[in-house]
Amino acid sequence: MKLLHKLEHWGDSHHPKWLDIIRVAFGLFLCYKGFDFLQNMGSLIGKMNHKMPFGAFAFILLGHYVVFAHILGGLMIAAGFFTRFACLIQLPILLGAVFFINIGGEIMRPYAELFTSILVLILLIYFLIIGNGRWALRLNEEEKKDTGMDNL
Repeated sequence: MKLLHKLEHWGDSHHPKWLDIIRVAFGLFLCYKGFDFLQNMGSLIGKMNHKMPFGAFAFILLGHYVVFAHILGGLMIAAGFFTRFACLIQLPILLGAVFFINIGGEIMRPYAELFTSILVLILLIYFLIIGNGRWALRLNEEEKKDTGMDNL
């Protein structure tokens, strides 16, 4: 646990304010992509259907998980509220997007989504390590103890 506290302290003390602007924009982009996936759920499930051998119900659940995680996680990242947790719930989605969905013969076409997925994955890993920064919603110490979140 000491390692996590040291990592959090280091992230808070070495976090320039301009990265908070990138974090907010990144969170809003994830939220936008969540709404975009919600509007185009059929094409999202169609992309997954060609690449992975699951049943139809599993694709529907996975599609809803992607939408829910992007919208809620994007809002949490933008607000700086439990940023590491929000990045953690996004990681399986982006790993699947990079390694299963976007890998193929379409890498070199214009506007390929692989590069966007890799950039989002890198930003997720970065904010998972560095945390939320100075401009963020935070619980004060009394609220953490009252809710049992003092070890997060």
